[in-house]
Amino acid sequence: MKIALIGATGYVGAALLEEALNRSHQVTALIRHPEKLPQRANLTATQADVHDVAALSEQLRGHDAVLSAFNPGWGVADIREQFVSGSHAIVAATKAAGVKRLLVVGGAGSLYVAPGKQLIDSEGFPAEYKEGAEGARQALNQLRDEAELEWTFLSPAAHLEPGPRTGQFRLGGDDLLLKDGQPGHISVADLAVALLDETEQPRHVRQRFTLAY
Repeated sequence: MKIALIGATGYVGAALLEEALNRSHQVTALIRHPEKLPQRANLTATQADVHDVAALSEQLRGHDAVLSAFNPGWGVADIREQFVSGSHAIVAATKAAGVKRLLVVGGAGSLYVAPGKQLIDSEGFPAEYKEGAEGARQALNQLRDEAELEWTFLSPAAHLEPGPRTGQFRLGGDDLLLKDGQPGHISVADLAVALLDETEQPRHVRQRFTLAY
């Protein structure tokens, strides 16, 4: 497949890039600083600004799928606004490019911990992550209203960590996955496995899903 990957040098994006290349996909990495990526077979690194819809749509044109690991950065003061506006621009550019398949990695904050109650609204949710999590929740809500694209939104387990690629994990829907009554874990390498599996064999079109060990 020909895959456009947004945010390929980030924590999640780097894992997605590795998994996609290991599966012999042709990857266009759309990043702010393409010089950060070494040359590799099947990889084209291109400078991109997700907020420039016209330019981004041209860069996405001709791909089979767009994978977005977009994150403005946890140190950004207006991270919520940046998250929402960037996500909106990526959706618009994907549609303008004529690419039907958009897969987005978001956060765990919008997963449900009880009927009508999401993790982000729970007591004790870390304050330093709340604005970013709210941006990701709003991005998901935008996608839920999107009828033209064949979108998928992947929320990781509550704890997303470095770790080995095992290929062994549980999948879920909109509810936070627990293990022994505690929020679950997943390695970023296995999150990449799940998203590339979904890219190759869609099972959650116009749905959100999650995973954990």
